[in-house]
Amino acid sequence: MRLYLPATLDELDDLLRGRAPLPAPRRAHAVTPGLVALLPDEDEEGVEFAAQLMAADDALVLLASRPDAPGLRLVVTVEVPDDAVRDGAPEEGAGVDDEAASLVTLTVPVDRDAVVCAHVDEPAARDQVARALDGDDEALDALAERDLLWYDATELDRIPR
Repeated sequence: MRLYLPATLDELDDLLRGRAPLPAPRRAHAVTPGLVALLPDEDEEGVEFAAQLMAADDALVLLASRPDAPGLRLVVTVEVPDDAVRDGAPEEGAGVDDEAASLVTLTVPVDRDAVVCAHVDEPAARDQVARALDGDDEALDALAERDLLWYDATELDRIPR
């Protein structure tokens, strides 16, 4: 199953350097029957993009809880076995948007081999991310309009910090 994991750059650095897998349980987003039903006019790519956008929103929530992490939104796309995923949010720390149609829980840690690609803010977005985390609605709206940059799994060490 393909998942879109909200993450932080320091978590990605730990993964890339072999220090730690991406931990679980954790919130993730996926193309679920509920998301497909919510977006009946979208093709498969459009529904996948919607799940990725929801993960980007959760990445901002994750950054709010990790003030020492580099201040850019990050979504790591992974492929995991179906039995590594549970519907809904993790019980502990469920937080914002528990009813999101794409929300699932990754139940097992993820190593580098599962990573397909990553999407991250360009470094110029750092100020907008900081302002959004401080409650600036204009910055939050501007972030919603920003495209995340795509990096293949072979390029993850080239993501600007």
